Amino acid sequence: MVDRRTFLAGVGAFAAAGGVARGAAPAGVRAKPLDEVDYADVVLLDGRARRQAEATLNALMAMDEAALLRPFRQGAGQTVAAHQFGGWYDWSPSFAPSANMTGFIPGHSFGQYVSALARAYAVTGDAAAKAKADRLVAAFAPTITPDFYKNYPIPAYTYDKIVIGLLDAHRFAGNAQALPLIGRATDAVLPYLPGRAVDRAESEKSPKPNMAFGWDETYTLPENLYLVAAAGGGDRYRAMARQYLLDRTYFEPLAAGRNVLAGRHAYSHVNAMASAMQSYLVDGGVTHFLAARNGMDFVVQQSFATGGWGPNEAFVEADSPGLGHSLETTHRSFEAPCGCYGHFKVARYLMRATGDSRHGDAVERLFYNAALGLLPLQPNGAAFYYADYNELGAKTYYEYACPCCSGSIGQLTADYGKTAYLRDDEGLYVNLYTPSKATWRRRGEPALVLTQTGSYPLTDDVAMSVAAPRPVTMALRLRIPAWAGPATRVSVNGRAVAGVTPGRFLTIAREWRAGDTIALAIDRPLYTKAVDAHAADHVALMQGPLAMFGTGDRHALLTRAELASLRQDAPGGTDWSLQGGTGRQSFKPYFAIHPGEVTRLYQRVADPVRA
Repeated sequence: MVDRRTFLAGVGAFAAAGGVARGAAPAGVRAKPLDEVDYADVVLLDGRARRQAEATLNALMAMDEAALLRPFRQGAGQTVAAHQFGGWYDWSPSFAPSANMTGFIPGHSFGQYVSALARAYAVTGDAAAKAKADRLVAAFAPTITPDFYKNYPIPAYTYDKIVIGLLDAHRFAGNAQALPLIGRATDAVLPYLPGRAVDRAESEKSPKPNMAFGWDETYTLPENLYLVAAAGGGDRYRAMARQYLLDRTYFEPLAAGRNVLAGRHAYSHVNAMASAMQSYLVDGGVTHFLAARNGMDFVVQQSFATGGWGPNEAFVEADSPGLGHSLETTHRSFEAPCGCYGHFKVARYLMRATGDSRHGDAVERLFYNAALGLLPLQPNGAAFYYADYNELGAKTYYEYACPCCSGSIGQLTADYGKTAYLRDDEGLYVNLYTPSKATWRRRGEPALVLTQTGSYPLTDDVAMSVAAPRPVTMALRLRIPAWAGPATRVSVNGRAVAGVTPGRFLTIAREWRAGDTIALAIDRPLYTKAVDAHAADHVALMQGPLAMFGTGDRHALLTRAELASLRQDAPGGTDWSLQGGTGRQSFKPYFAIHPGEVTRLYQRVADPVRA
């Protein structure tokens, strides 16, 4: 623990020294990064993504406000309401990790709930969402005190969430009180922060009241601190961000091409790569760009067929049988809402910096095979946490109310539009194919509106149409997935477009007029993916981007010929089945699986192909 004066002196010295090393831009980096679209410039149309976003917002709106504020009021010695969420969210004398996680991180997800409400308001214009965010910010203000963090296991973690909640209330809901409150929240937590990024391997070994005090995530702080500085918070936050970059043991080895992921907490170390990218975008630190790019490559290399990663919340050793072993030893395969949220953020940063569509391919896998299949958040804090890829898996709610994923799901669903599109001065990038309407602006004025519809990925086809107040010359760029088959094709107004290349954005630069149409047909081949190089006899069946889950608790040993007989029962439907001689076996994409339904992602193969 350091006092505030010592901490700020250290930050000032670090900032004066320059903080991060600049260098020549790496190969493949754009001279000017792509821009994110504004929340209000993408409208989700009827479909799974919109329905999920609406259900999540409805749950957030129904959450009891007095219960949300209870841990902070209790920490400030104020009168508290009787009702509480319990679980991770409220103080409890029963907390005894890891046997009993009741009372783990009081109030930890409050900031994420505020953030989600503010983002939802920015997306939808729902005045009730803004009003609730405003009420929560106003009621939180008198509870801010350093006393809240006394005997608190992971102060940086909760402070980080408070920062993004207040920042988003300021940026997206126009709350004038929120930005100044970040200063007070920072002053309150500073006595409990270490003054630098602490590697978890180090903190877990230090003396502590219990093991949870070794789990703090100081290394995720820089992203939001950079954003506060950019929003008008000042140099204090930019200097503090630089202080918490986990350089020596994490970013520098990753930048040098060394895979140091093994054993690390998976979600928080992906989330830390978002801090590396903010450092690159703000300070030009080439090391931090390389760390994020190489780090995400390492993550993808040890991902399941769904795009998920981190069984038991930890990365496995590279080139080990760790993923395959997890199919039999755990039901905690992937921290799904948090993992999708973090992965989508880092992928957006990398696409902005590089324009490389492979980061979008990874997002697509998670979007269809994890995010859209989450069980809905409940107003009592019940939330989905772990995707289960076990030999006998199932979708279930987490045993404790208000786990970390209860906070990230609202941010995740509010960000679907920002994840689906990117833009620059020349045009619009389409990253995800989901029913939606996106506005591209030139010099701030709406110049073109692109609408996409269709039932992809349950069919091949995505239909797009253009609305424009006047003819406009711009570039429309469509992500063609790397897995796309040879029959993939694109046409504009019925005329074929040349240059369709899997693994690239297809650029269509032309004068667009109201009524123009684009037809995209993505050939979705059937193929298999082994869980890892050590388990060639455990394969997931893939149809295009979809990982197919076998259903039921009886799974026969299959041949490659039987796997190749998988067919969709009806065009556009969510049921597949094998046509071979073992009898009918049913398969579904993740978003079609019901709670408690027994599933198996990886099928056992009698005649595997071995390298």
